[in-house]
Amino acid sequence: QVQLVESGGGLVQPGGSLRLSCAASGFASDYYTIGWFRQAPGKVREGVSFMRSSNRSSDGRIYYADAAKGRFTISRDNAKNTVYLQMNSLKPEDTAVYYCAAGRVIVALTSSGEYDYWGQGTQVTVSS
Repeated sequence: QVQLVESGGGLVQPGGSLRLSCAASGFASDYYTIGWFRQAPGKVREGVSFMRSSNRSSDGRIYYADAAKGRFTISRDNAKNTVYLQMNSLKPEDTAVYYCAAGRVIVALTSSGEYDYWGQGTQVTVSS
């Protein structure tokens, strides 16, 4: 059964850090582009960070949305079939449900419709 399971969300004070995990099962995630998206209440889902496949013609290239640059780091542990999102210097505007997604053929990284699999999401709340 193909599944993505996010974990690591929670309540953190501004300036704090969280590490989100996206554990894949039923498929080899290193053959897929992985994207982290987030959706805040009343807002559209937006892409945060992306990592191209590291086991095909793609080179595992990494991309960040402007809001994430310099603060978030995406990484992959192929042995654990897990992708991580390390989030530092968190701000109240980072509050959202965070989702990971996997897709075999992704042309537009921020196009959520191109992804094949989605996790259930994990809540991140940044508040004092």
